[in-house]
Amino acid sequence: MNAAVLVFPGSNCDRDMAVALEAVTGKKPHMIWHGDSSLPNDIDIIAIPGGFSYGDYLRSGAMAARSHIIDAVISAAGKGVKILGVCNGFQILTEIGLLPGVLMRNQNIEFICKDVPLTVRQSNSAFTSKYQDQEAITIPVAHHDGSYFADNETLDRLEDDNRIAFRYAGNINGSARHIAGILNAKGNVLGMMPHPERAVDPKHGGTDGLKLFESLLG
Repeated sequence: MNAAVLVFPGSNCDRDMAVALEAVTGKKPHMIWHGDSSLPNDIDIIAIPGGFSYGDYLRSGAMAARSHIIDAVISAAGKGVKILGVCNGFQILTEIGLLPGVLMRNQNIEFICKDVPLTVRQSNSAFTSKYQDQEAITIPVAHHDGSYFADNETLDRLEDDNRIAFRYAGNINGSARHIAGILNAKGNVLGMMPHPERAVDPKHGGTDGLKLFESLLG
């Protein structure tokens, strides 16, 4: 599997993501600068990492969504390439329209940085097939604007189409229906606020994120 990791000014989890992908695939991923306008032709997975792209000016992900590389990402998604957006990456995916809804300021107006319990709600996707339905896992979060919001019609559609991948076991940030991660309609785009790349090595305190990357291998 050939992977690419996007890098924006303010990205701070791009190397963590690259290490996690290399550990599973055995290959160093391509590191793609935001100013590039194309991706390698043989890419199977594009990861949009966490951080504070462009300093989160205007709103989180808004400026990154206008970067040169985004047109290539949207095109790749349309061709079925798997897209993983984590934290700021999730925010960017909503800004560019690959996922519905928005990520708003946490309900308590505080930055949250800790391990949190999640429930796997969808184990049939390309990102979650190594998990069991309803499996309880623990993944770190680190965000200030992580409260997922969408109108009730959109939320009902996500529920009915089984596109909610992860839910918070306890609603830490005010997200609608405890949503921590969602899929697009085709199932090849996942956005999630928790950081699976920070939970792949026992030395970091847990490996509950490893199955997500293993799932990508098919």
